[in-house]
Amino acid sequence: MTAAMEMPRVQECVVAACAYNHTGDCHAFAITIGSLDHAHCHTFIEMPAVRAGLDGQIAQVGACQRADCRHNEQLECQAPAIRVGPDADMADCMTYDHR
Repeated sequence: MTAAMEMPRVQECVVAACAYNHTGDCHAFAITIGSLDHAHCHTFIEMPAVRAGLDGQIAQVGACQRADCRHNEQLECQAPAIRVGPDADMADCMTYDHR
């Protein structure tokens, strides 16, 4: 059996259009970051009439598909915390740093 790794928290999310965003905090249990071409937050969901997630819960980075990020080790984020910010049509991990 292996010990569970402490996952980095989403320190801040400034993507107000996301249903998981409650006043600058992400309330999803965990988020997934990455795609082949960009550090997108794949948990982003734009539903103006829906408030999603759990009150009191601050999201963690559950998985990161950007193996080219300096914080990524075996597809797990090793940053102490991340920030999520706006992109043209989605949300991005602003902590992403290309190796």
